[in-house]
Amino acid sequence: MKVAILGTQGVPARYGGFETLVENIIGNNASPDVEYTVFCSCKDLKTDYKVYKGAQLRYIPFNANGKQSVLYDILSLMKSMWGYDVILVLGVSGGIFFPVFRLFCRKKLIINVDGLEWKRPKWGRFARLFLRLSEELALRFSDIVVADNQGIVDYISKRYKKDSLLIAYGSDHVKREMPEDRHQEILEAFHLEQKTYFLSICRIEPENNCELILDVFAHTGKRLVFIGNWERCEFGHALKEEYSRYKNISIIDSIYDLDVLFVLRQNCKTYIHGHSAGGTNPSLIEAMFCECTILAYDVIYNRETTENKAHYFRDGIDLALLTSGDGEVADNAKKMYEIAERRYTWATIARQYEMFYGC
Repeated sequence: MKVAILGTQGVPARYGGFETLVENIIGNNASPDVEYTVFCSCKDLKTDYKVYKGAQLRYIPFNANGKQSVLYDILSLMKSMWGYDVILVLGVSGGIFFPVFRLFCRKKLIINVDGLEWKRPKWGRFARLFLRLSEELALRFSDIVVADNQGIVDYISKRYKKDSLLIAYGSDHVKREMPEDRHQEILEAFHLEQKTYFLSICRIEPENNCELILDVFAHTGKRLVFIGNWERCEFGHALKEEYSRYKNISIIDSIYDLDVLFVLRQNCKTYIHGHSAGGTNPSLIEAMFCECTILAYDVIYNRETTENKAHYFRDGIDLALLTSGDGEVADNAKKMYEIAERRYTWATIARQYEMFYGC
């Protein structure tokens, strides 16, 4: 069974839910009956692997995100028309090309819609209309639709009168067994002490409520460690410049070392998850697997992911209250870990995808 995976920056994975998904359904979690090919952006990835974790890599000369993402997806689709039994497309931005693709290729086409991309605040009116049309065409012309969150399943059923399959993300790849002295070494490198700081890790995008979180901590004076790709865009660069002047806020550039991330997550007082869009956000379930106390933005996707057992905020007033000490967040770490261990393991998720390939 030959499967092509399209729509991501590629692997090795860095930040990004789809990239993390691909990283963990190939390799040891993959059945020996499945031969994967992953389409990658040679603009986004500086590596030049031909094979990674047993998967063949094919490079496309466009960025996977931003203005070039549609061209990237269309060219990937064109190159996947022959030589594969199944095409797994992650994201809907290439959906505009699906009607043409179907004229030439009748192989099984699976689409994972991710979140509701057209609703993200960063897009202008034209981009939103385009992404909405792409979503509609992607759903209409695909054989199987996958959603990672019950909220997305319900949306597809209500809006398009179409069934979709629920397959979440995994997060057990973040779990570590590490000696206490290694924990201390990493914490000291960041000038931190156990359970004295709040933590947030995300892509620096408006829909992740980065500015809201930073503004609250700038006023409360509580210790915040915020990790993200600050230099990726003007929005992130401006936030970094503005909030780096606060002594209680540590603005840290992207970290890809899973040992370091595990220690920072497991030793934080509370993990703050500001995502307002998307489905099952990998950064949230990774924090859950690290046994973090969770305080999440109050949207249906985050509530469904945490089974309504986390703490939630709707605005800066809520967040300020819950982090001030007056409305102290109760420890829900064990509940979060139990949910993650029960629902979000990669071996199970890899088998679910393979079942729909026809393995």
